[in-house]
Amino acid sequence: MSVDLPMHWLWVQPGQQQLWEMCAGEALRVYPVSTARAGLGEERNSGKTPRGWHYIRARIGEGLPADAVLRGRRWRDGERWQPDSTHSDPILARILWLCGLEPGRNRGGNVDTFRRYIYLHGTGREDQLGQAVSAGCVRLAPTAIIDLFPRCGAGLPVLIGDTLSSFPWPNRST
Repeated sequence: MSVDLPMHWLWVQPGQQQLWEMCAGEALRVYPVSTARAGLGEERNSGKTPRGWHYIRARIGEGLPADAVLRGRRWRDGERWQPDSTHSDPILARILWLCGLEPGRNRGGNVDTFRRYIYLHGTGREDQLGQAVSAGCVRLAPTAIIDLFPRCGAGLPVLIGDTLSSFPWPNRST
């Protein structure tokens, strides 16, 4: 299959629970992730990880420590992650906020990824990476999201799906 893909992009493969940083058709780095416990799907309030092509709409947390807890996309009162915390799905270190590129699939109406607050973000539950246990977002180790963050500018394409053939690149400039 001949696909005109972006030069630099991220590929979340839920079946493998991995995120691949792609450049010129090659994987530069591979990180373990956790996608949704409820599986894959786009519906609002479903707790599922949305499929298809997205782009990074906002970058949050530059310069914060790896254990910074973000609530409402802000680091409030200098809160730091404590391993004995009862918080089950903490957002740590950085947020890459996704926006869908495919109207009707992951953009607009009841399937809008951005309005669902779907992120790539750091987690305090590194022991769960490699398992589908999130509330819909894509979780990474705090060190992984910190490593990835500087190379992921606003507009960077992100594919969530196990095969390219199921999600052809929409050929849009981002």
